[in-house]
Parts: sequence; C-alpha cells; structure tokens
Amino acid sequence: MLVRHGETTWSASHRHTSYTDLPLTPDGERQARALGGVLVGRHFARVLSSPRQRALRTAQLAGLTVDAVDEDLAEWNYGDYEGRTSDDIQADHPGWNIWADGGPGGETPEQIGARVDRLLARVTPLLDRGSVALVGHGHSLRVLGARWIGLPPAGGGKLRLDTATVSVLGHEHGRPVILRWNGG
Repeated sequence: MLVRHGETTWSASHRHTSYTDLPLTPDGERQARALGGVLVGRHFARVLSSPRQRALRTAQLAGLTVDAVDEDLAEWNYGDYEGRTSDDIQADHPGWNIWADGGPGGETPEQIGARVDRLLARVTPLLDRGSVALVGHGHSLRVLGARWIGLPPAGGGKLRLDTATVSVLGHEHGRPVILRWNGG
C-alpha cells in the first residue's frame, strides 16, 4: 500500500519539493486524519516512511505506526529545480520534463529508478508476512508504481497521484499489478 503525504504549502502551489522539509498545512493535517478512515482495520506487517516530516506526520495522523524510516522513500531529488514550479522551469528551459530530464544537480530518472528498485527488493520479501505500507511522496511513489508493474521510471508520468491518497499494489495470476490508484 502506497500512502502519499498530505498537503504542504509547496504541494498546494505545485512547487517541486524534495529535500526541503516542510510541515503539513492545516488542510494537509485534515487530509491525513481522513486517511485513517481508509486504513482503519488494516494490519501491516511493516510500515516504512520517508524521513521527511510531511510523510511522518501523515503516517501519525492516519493512525500508522512507522517501523522504520527509509531514505529510499524520499522524494525525487529535484536539485536546482527545488522549490520551482514546472511552469517556471519551462519559462527558462522550454521542453523540460522531469520524467525524461530529471533535475539538474539532483536525480536523473535512472537514478530514482535504481533507488526505488532497491526499496522494492527489500520490501518484496516482507510481503510473505502481510501487507506493507509505504508512506512517501508524489513523484517517487509514481516511479515506484511504474517499477512495480515493470515500466521504466518515466512510466510514473502516466500515474497521477494527489496528496493524501492511498494506492494498492498487488498480484493477479502471479504478475505484479496496480489494484487501486490515487484513492481516498
């Protein structure tokens, strides 16, 4: 189960936020509490979270107990584009696309793909013990969803993911599938 954190001031204004450690807005806290209703009654063998406070606070408000913080769940590192909107970046660099170009001074699509693959390699054996919840961020969880179903990191560009949403990955006939995406 993938859980995206609640709203921050930068997510509300569509600013790229990776290493800047912003708190949830009051609306983000409300969203995170509402996730508790979606997660109630669910038992998780493990709950892993990004180290960023927006993810940790979302987990707490949603009623999840984080077992471990995992750097590989951190958001895509946007490098020099941290804090900027896509429109702002496009004004300086027409045609720029995070899914193809990455962030200068940050991560390339291949680098975040490798990071997510490491995470999946560690998490997949845990599924023998039950469901695992991963609390993280928009772009990195989109890459994770794409990698789960065998797509390249850029495949995450086809998977919109709103704040404070739950997505469920699973299997069908022994193949990895997305069971539910971007749900509340």
